Amino acid sequence: MNDRRIKFHGLLCEILSCPIEGERCRCYFQPPESVKMSYPAIVYSLDDIDKTYANDGVYLSKRRYTIAVIDKDPDTNLVQKVTNLPMSRFDRHFKKDNLNHYIFNVYF
Repeated sequence: MNDRRIKFHGLLCEILSCPIEGERCRCYFQPPESVKMSYPAIVYSLDDIDKTYANDGVYLSKRRYTIAVIDKDPDTNLVQKVTNLPMSRFDRHFKKDNLNHYIFNVYF
């Protein structure tokens, strides 16, 4: 596992006020469709890796994650918490199965 992703997972769990693992964790990294989720939840996946080159090599790399904040409440405070993350950008909102999905792109 990538240490940077584990730190990011911990940060997202802190936003949700849930444990970082176990049945009560509501933060999911690229979950299979068979996973039964509890809401509110955050689902995230790796979307891109931006690299900066120097001296004929990779000097710096930043990972971009797509984050979905999923909640029944259309005024959830989780949206503001994710918005406040450094390098966070709101992308779109949609409603599916009576759940609000707020999509963000975050570099971490």
